[in-house]
Order: sequence, then C-alpha cells, then structure tokens
Amino acid sequence: MNDDQARAQRVAEAVRDAMWAGDRASKALGMQLLFIAPGQAVMQMTVRADMLNGHAICHGGLVTTLADSAFAFACNAHNEVTVASGFNVDLIAPGREGDVLTARAVELSKSGRTGLYDVEVRNQRDERIAVFRGRSYTMKGKPVVELPPGDLAAG
Repeated sequence: MNDDQARAQRVAEAVRDAMWAGDRASKALGMQLLFIAPGQAVMQMTVRADMLNGHAICHGGLVTTLADSAFAFACNAHNEVTVASGFNVDLIAPGREGDVLTARAVELSKSGRTGLYDVEVRNQRDERIAVFRGRSYTMKGKPVVELPPGDLAAG
C-alpha cells in the first residue's frame, strides 16, 4: 500500500467511526460493520425472530436495510457527505431465522457528484440472498468528519 492509499484508508476509518457513532438504525438491527475502505464496506446482520414476516422469512425491507447501510458506508468513505439518490433491489432467496447475512458494497463509478454502487447480500452458506444497486449524490465541500491537519488530510 502506497502513502496515498494508506492515507485514504485512514480517512475511511475516521469516517466509519464518526458515522457508526450516530447510526442508531443499524445498531438497533444488530448490524456490525466488518470492513471499510474507500468505496467499499462490508456489513453483517443475524436474522432474529423479530425480523421475520408472516411467512417466517426475513422481511425484505430488513434485507434491503442491511444492503443500504453497507452502501452508505461505502459511498461516504471518501469523507464527503453522500446520500442515496435511489436504489433497486432484487430479493433472490429468503433469509431465515439464525442466518448470518453479509452485505458487500463496492463502488463501480464515482464521477462529479454521482456514484454507482453494487451490494450483494449472502448468507453464511454463501448463498446469494439479494442484489442491490445504489445511486449516490455527493454534497461537495461537506466533509463527514473534520480531520486534523497533517497525516489524515486527503491530498
């Protein structure tokens, strides 16, 4: 890892810490943020009984929330406030009580104020549960976290 990559990784980690501190929704659902890097994030959630719908499978909205949370961390990791401008999700297989769902978000494109991200959700047996494509909008000039001058500063 060169100096610029190491600096970008430290920035992503500072953003992770700042965002996680206020992310009540992800915490309430028992999510864990396992990995962050510029334009990438991995989140995990265990399906609980209170997450099941009337068919005894994980509510699709909660699978989507896991993917959306990974998307949010991935697209904010560059330390510019970035929000979703839209997303599409395809639910492929059910999540069941006790399943450990892992959402891996990857940046496909970031140009100007817009970005495109893919998120894949898989269970502990590596079965694909959902695919999510998110579109982001960046508010230029608005950092997620104020970084100290010097080592953490981008550039």
